Amino acid sequence: MIPGEFEYHRPATLADAVKLLSELGEEARPLAGGHSLIPMMKLRFATPEHLIDLGAIGQLKGICRDANALVIGAMTTQHDIITSADIASYLPLLKETALMIADPQVRYVGTLGGNVANGDPGNDMPAVMMALGGSYRLEGPEGTRDVPATDFYQGAYFTALEPGEILTAISIPVPPAGHGYAYEKLKRKVGDYATAAAAVILTMASGKVAACSIALTNLSETPLLAEAAAQAVIGTSLDDAALKAASAAARAVMNPAADARGTSEYRIHVGGIMVMRALQRAASRAVA
Repeated sequence: MIPGEFEYHRPATLADAVKLLSELGEEARPLAGGHSLIPMMKLRFATPEHLIDLGAIGQLKGICRDANALVIGAMTTQHDIITSADIASYLPLLKETALMIADPQVRYVGTLGGNVANGDPGNDMPAVMMALGGSYRLEGPEGTRDVPATDFYQGAYFTALEPGEILTAISIPVPPAGHGYAYEKLKRKVGDYATAAAAVILTMASGKVAACSIALTNLSETPLLAEAAAQAVIGTSLDDAALKAASAAARAVMNPAADARGTSEYRIHVGGIMVMRALQRAASRAVA
C-alpha cells in the first residue's frame, strides 16, 4: 500500500517546527528517520495530513558531554551512535544495542529520537534508556521540560508528549568506570523486532553485585523496568539461585501479546532466559 495524501513541511529551526506542530494540531506528525512512521502510514494505521520533517534542524543533531552526562540530539542517527568515540567509551551499551537495530541501510537514516519517541513497544532503545536512567528533553509551545524515560511510556504508541511538543534530546548519566553492560535480544532474523530482549547495567564489588538495573523490550505494551529482578541479584555473586530468582521476578512483570513471534507463554519463558544471559554477560564485563 501507499500512504494517503499529506502536506510536507521542512522547517529550518526548532522554533519553526514547534510552531507548525502547534498550529496544525492533531493532523500533523514530526518526521525523523521515518522507519516507524512511514510503514504505519503505508498500512493506514497512521494518516497524518501534515508531515513536519526535522532533518534540516542542525541543533537536533550531535553528541556532547554535559557534566556527568552525555546529551544526544534526537536526530542523531544510529550510525552516529555506533561510530561515536564518546559513546564507545562512556555508554557502550548504546553502541551494542544500535548494532542490533535493523540493518546498516536503516541505521544510516534511523534516529535515536525516532526510536524512543513514538512509543513502539518493539523498539530497542526505550528499555535501554530506562536501564541507563536516561531522560528526554521535550520542547513545545509552553516551553521546555525534562521527563525521565521511566515516566515517558504510557501505553503502546502513547507517551508523555503533549500536543505540539517535540523530543529534542536525550540525556544519559555516565555509568561508573568499570561497569558491566549487556543487551540480549532474541529475534527471528537479523534486523527483526525482538521476540524478547533484556538490557542490564551493573557494577561489581568484591565479587558481588553492588548495583543493577534491568529493563525489558517487547514484553508488554511498554518497555519495563524490572526493579524486583534487579534487587534479587544485589549482594549476590550471580550464582544459579540468584539468576533464577531474577528471571522469575522479571517474568512476573511481563505481559506480552501473542503474535507471529510466539505465544505469550513462550515469550515470557524466553524473556526470562534473556534476563539471565544479560546478567551473566554484563557481570563478565564488569571490573570489580
